[in-house]
Amino acid sequence: MALPDPRLALNLSLLFTELPLLERPAAAAAAGFRAVELWWPWPDDPAPPPAELDALRAALKEAGTELVGLNLYAGRLPGPDRGALSLPGPESARFRANLPVAADFAASMGCPALNALYGNRLPGVAPEDQDALALENLVLAARAAHRAGARLLIEALNSAESPDYPLVTADAAVALADRVNAATGLGNTAFLMDLYHLARGGADLAGVIDRYAGATGHVQFADCPGRGAPGTGALDLAALAARLRAAGYEGWIALEYRPAGPAADGLARLRATGPAHQGGTR
Repeated sequence: MALPDPRLALNLSLLFTELPLLERPAAAAAAGFRAVELWWPWPDDPAPPPAELDALRAALKEAGTELVGLNLYAGRLPGPDRGALSLPGPESARFRANLPVAADFAASMGCPALNALYGNRLPGVAPEDQDALALENLVLAARAAHRAGARLLIEALNSAESPDYPLVTADAAVALADRVNAATGLGNTAFLMDLYHLARGGADLAGVIDRYAGATGHVQFADCPGRGAPGTGALDLAALAARLRAAGYEGWIALEYRPAGPAADGLARLRATGPAHQGGTR
């Protein structure tokens, strides 16, 4: 049967983690998915050796997979970190060192979106100082993304799981994207609409979609509660995808969930049970 939407992508930082990184693109393709996204695969290294980048590039191309989203350096994910760009000192320096590396990789893959996670509030550091640093780094990131032919994405997380993260609503993330666009004049910074985080934070998803579909550059989905596969919680992926398409969003919806077992099993169930939806195509 058809999937709930024809433009679903897989997050290979959460799915197929039972496999080495370089085997995951082929596994996604074998499961019937040709579009994938990744968190920065080297959480301790913003600028890995060229051979490692070349190996990942080759794995993606040999599998026939399209890279549709890539996180900029964000520290340890999953783990205690929630981004680096607002953190003074070494982490901000690592974020800046990553910009040309990630942008060049994105350009080589035709990747249209680079996601920049803001970073947690730090004790003893004034929020306004972190915000000033964040805007400075986001301007640099937007320019790097522009050179790569990509959008820069800004994501809202949820306060229950990320209590020190300052962007926990769609309003806050979109407002920051607007500030970056005003500062650069490039217009290439957009909202990453993570439906799981928004739902976990108590947002009215229909209202967020209707209000911000036009400001959205990428969408991610996991069911809520639980951050599991579609059908394990209360969210209706097919209905949400249909609403996004009706509101004018034509991009990818990435499945960024934690599988309960082998990823291929859950994806096979999704294909077997997912209602068809005739959405837009690229």
